[in-house]
Amino acid sequence: MLPPRQQQQPGSLQTSLSLVSSDPHMSSNAQEPRFNSDNIHESPTESASSRETWPTADAVTAKMLNGKTENDSTEQPVIRRLASADKISLRDIARERIDVISEKMHRLPDEFLDELKNQLKTILEGNGGSQSQEEFLILQKFVQSRSDLTAKTLIRAHRAQLEILVAINMGIQAFLHPNSSLSQTSLIEVFVYKRCRNIACQNQLPADDCTCEICASRNGFCNLCMCVICNRFDFEVNTCRWIGCDFCSHWTHTGCAIRDGQICMGPSAKSGADLTEMVFGCRACNRTSELLGWVKDVFQHCARAWDREALMRELDFVSRIFRGSDDTRGKKLFLKCEDLLEKMRGGQAESIACRSILVFFQELDMESSTSLENGEGLVAPQEACNQIADVVQEAIQKMEMVADEKLRMFKKARLALDACEQELEDKAKEVAELKVERQKKKVQIEELEKIVRLKHAEADMFQLKANETKQEAERLQSIALAKSDKAEEEYTSSYLKLRLSEAEAEKKYLFEKIKLQESSRASQSSNGGDLSQMTYSKIRELLQGYNAPSKTDS
Repeated sequence: MLPPRQQQQPGSLQTSLSLVSSDPHMSSNAQEPRFNSDNIHESPTESASSRETWPTADAVTAKMLNGKTENDSTEQPVIRRLASADKISLRDIARERIDVISEKMHRLPDEFLDELKNQLKTILEGNGGSQSQEEFLILQKFVQSRSDLTAKTLIRAHRAQLEILVAINMGIQAFLHPNSSLSQTSLIEVFVYKRCRNIACQNQLPADDCTCEICASRNGFCNLCMCVICNRFDFEVNTCRWIGCDFCSHWTHTGCAIRDGQICMGPSAKSGADLTEMVFGCRACNRTSELLGWVKDVFQHCARAWDREALMRELDFVSRIFRGSDDTRGKKLFLKCEDLLEKMRGGQAESIACRSILVFFQELDMESSTSLENGEGLVAPQEACNQIADVVQEAIQKMEMVADEKLRMFKKARLALDACEQELEDKAKEVAELKVERQKKKVQIEELEKIVRLKHAEADMFQLKANETKQEAERLQSIALAKSDKAEEEYTSSYLKLRLSEAEAEKKYLFEKIKLQESSRASQSSNGGDLSQMTYSKIRELLQGYNAPSKTDS
């Protein structure tokens, strides 16, 4: 078996993790996410991507440097002031409806959205201690308890909103990186556990259409880059830290395998059932793979590229693997690793240690060849025939299994193709219906616009008539006032004329009375002279009183 990430078969880790930088400083600092079989619960400090350990390190670094240069050469944008009603928080994003938050985020400036991402990055990094962890757990509880976050509803989410939701659900801040090239569809698939959350992998799940119990029962598990035991992934490559199964291509952390008892003494696959060696038992398929040849391949392919720290770390892994070995070759390898570690701690150069371990593996191969030439390990002809028959039978079974698997995959692909064609037809029908509906809406809008224009014209006409009516009312009011004044003047004139005629009639009456009294005065001159004189004076005063107003009126 080739060392990790060096296999050239399609769908292997070469396609998913070969882009990871082999820089041990970057890899060693990358911690792993915590994963649950049903739901992912990762703390900020345990996420492999929480420290921005990106897979395409060179490309991303160059892009970030270019972006930094460009940003430095341009002016800083002006941050607009926001009303308190327009602002949103991380808890709002985790709790509120998708469409409500999306509408708000479309109105917010990019600077505010970047600030939200930076807040979540700070929480995921765990720099705030227990407070950051508590806040992260609260946010993750809000997100994972919601039933409305589905692939259909997430399509309407704002890009930044979706990145924040995925980062909270997965506990990985790499999804918040400004240079992330993941499409919105890929982010949705990661959120609903249909795509690997490992930025360096991003395979559809289950990977390679694996039907084993682990891939089928664990949400978000990817057999190409995640440990079968702890379900974590990291960006370590070309290392003995990962052990791959020779049969099912599932991967396991060396430390997890040792801790879980998956590395132990077992029957040798090459030397027969009578001899034992250190083997690795895969939990996914329950088969065993030999370890010494795997360690040899890893060192022969990768040791020359390791620096001092990486070589010491790999020797320590090999020492831990073969610490409990009972076979001769395993014991020799364990002692050799311990000896080299001691010498390197004492100052020995890594190049000398690397040459020494590679020469040791060559010597082990030579010893195996010599023992075979001396007749050690030879079996009887009948047993050899039986072993050959077993090997042939196993090969036939594997071929049949492969054929069945290929047939199953073909049928599955055919069904998927039919489903896609049917979905395309359905989408085409939906598009046609939407076009018809759009045309109807367009006609309705045009009719409504005509009605609105007509109503505006009617309103203008009524306003014009109202203005004319107002002017006519003002004119009539002025005419009424003029007529009222004239009528009052005519009334006053006629009243005065009537009073004048009455006064004239009274005057005439009084004059006739005076004449009558003068005619009778002659007869009464003897005894009523004074009285008649007084009566005559009063009548004269009374006549003068009547004459005075009549002259004034005239």
